[in-house]
Amino acid sequence: MPASPMPSSPARSNNNSPSPYANSPQGSTTHLLPPPATGGKSNNRGPASKSTGSRFAPAALGPGSGPSFQQVDGYATIASNRGSSNTSISDKFSLAADPNEWDAELNPNVVEPDDYLHNPDPKRDYKNDTGGTIFTSRGFANLGCMFIMSIGLIMLFAGYPILSYFTKEEMTTLGGYNLGGINATGQVPDMPGNFALIDKDTPPEALTKISYTDGEEWELVFSDEFNVDGRSFYPGDDPYWEAENLHYWGTNNMEWYDPEAVTTQDGNLVITLDRKMSHNLNYEGGLVTSWNKFCFTGGLIEVSAVLPGASDIYGLWPAVWTLGNLGRAGYGGSLDGMWPYTYDSCDVGTLPNQTRPDGTPVENTQGNDPGAGGALSYLPGQKLSACTCDGEIHPGPRKPDGSFVGRAAPEIDILEAQVDSGTRIGHVSQSGQWAPFNYKYEWLNTSENFEIYDHDVAELNSYKGGALQQSTSVLALTNQQCYQHSGGCYSVYGFEYKPGNDGWITWISDGKKTWHMTAAGMGPDAISGASQRPVPQEPMYIIANLGMSRNFGPVEEEAIVFPTKFLIDYVRVYQPKDAINIGCSPPDFPTEEYIQTFIEAYTESVSFTLFSCMDPDVLFFYSPNITTWKVCWQ
Repeated sequence: MPASPMPSSPARSNNNSPSPYANSPQGSTTHLLPPPATGGKSNNRGPASKSTGSRFAPAALGPGSGPSFQQVDGYATIASNRGSSNTSISDKFSLAADPNEWDAELNPNVVEPDDYLHNPDPKRDYKNDTGGTIFTSRGFANLGCMFIMSIGLIMLFAGYPILSYFTKEEMTTLGGYNLGGINATGQVPDMPGNFALIDKDTPPEALTKISYTDGEEWELVFSDEFNVDGRSFYPGDDPYWEAENLHYWGTNNMEWYDPEAVTTQDGNLVITLDRKMSHNLNYEGGLVTSWNKFCFTGGLIEVSAVLPGASDIYGLWPAVWTLGNLGRAGYGGSLDGMWPYTYDSCDVGTLPNQTRPDGTPVENTQGNDPGAGGALSYLPGQKLSACTCDGEIHPGPRKPDGSFVGRAAPEIDILEAQVDSGTRIGHVSQSGQWAPFNYKYEWLNTSENFEIYDHDVAELNSYKGGALQQSTSVLALTNQQCYQHSGGCYSVYGFEYKPGNDGWITWISDGKKTWHMTAAGMGPDAISGASQRPVPQEPMYIIANLGMSRNFGPVEEEAIVFPTKFLIDYVRVYQPKDAINIGCSPPDFPTEEYIQTFIEAYTESVSFTLFSCMDPDVLFFYSPNITTWKVCWQ
């Protein structure tokens, strides 16, 4: 059958004119047309469409109600769309195959509004780019943006982490079990024990304190108000305090210290001394410390207390004092060669008996302590001295020249209360203990180095020391109403100090300054050979105890009413805002590694040491621990 020409755009049907499809139902296929011949031409305007050999007819040649052509089994069918309202979107908006029907100017010579965006113009581009150089305003702007973005990315991914690492503050567990005192779910506990460094019961007005010495406002760094009743101070029960279970043989105390004698009641720390058998001794008392738990270096420590007993009955020995963390109170092995040294020189002052092997200085062997045959010192020598050689045991740190800093366990006493057996008037001894010693224990208490603020209240203590310690001490009258059985009022005691060779100490009794000394008072002594002894630079921990000892003075056993109680309302520590230094192993005076290395000296009891390193013959029946360093480690 010859090819039949096919219109490219069939005319719309007209109801007023005859239609070749008039007799066909709407939407039905009514005629079969043969497929166009290969190579045939359509009657469309424009070039002929060539067949590629397939039997093809356009399915839609434009919108409208005219017929559409479809290929079915090699023949084109005509589908009537007259009156259909189901015209698709693609039917309405599809473009014809011939671009000439798009009503657009396709002549390349016709200029369109956006031609400049994609048509190169060498002259224009040369002018804008300045001949290809990057040193243009646009180039600088691009480089500037890249630089800013680069710096931002570096700061985000490198700078911020580095800055955060070096500027972050160490978080505390606040006595809890995670950073910040939180538990595993992020909750902050509110429980008995009140384990924050600053007790939440501390009054707001006590969060700062004006220094007694320099008049500056200092910041509270630690407080315990003891407002939670029934606290236990057995080992491991409290984050800051631990009561000891031992006999304080070093001062021949008459009591055994037992943790059951220390608790809290009615807003007080209560230390009880009772007449009862305990470990073959007739009395039981209490001693509680913050050793290796809370320490401070420099600042002010204050306690508010009611002294035990009555102000006219003598024999009780309540005390609140501080000691360097490298020595644990009551553990002789840890104190041997440590207490009461505060020394950073390498000379005769570090040697046993403060004497050279040839017996010099001769002055250190005669005319000093009558109880020691005139010898100046019975100390074994400073164990961790500035003379320590490389390879020898020392906790550090080192000085710039490579030598070691002298380390020890110095002592500063807040109070040691005593009632004078003659006058029956109560007073407190407020003192510092020092080693090595001055000749005849005479310290330089001149007006430049020493001051008593009220001579009606305080006087220089006649006791200056002996072969085991040198003491700088003043006796201050107490408020006679601030005893358990003599009025029961509270009185504030304390001291504030600045560590170092240029340091000082000021003591406080009954809320007022008692006396003041500078480090120059323990300056070099040409006779004994001792060099400058600095005001203690070690991290200091706190000790409170109640006992009795005839070493300290006569004891009126039958007149004392037992049980008797030493009440402490609070302990507070303040430091200058620009000199906060708390912790028992600060970087400049570390203690942790040394203590762990020789932990037996700080913890072991006789039951262990008798069979490990000690000679039973050197022990008394009541000795609770390693008594000397030499027994185990020398």
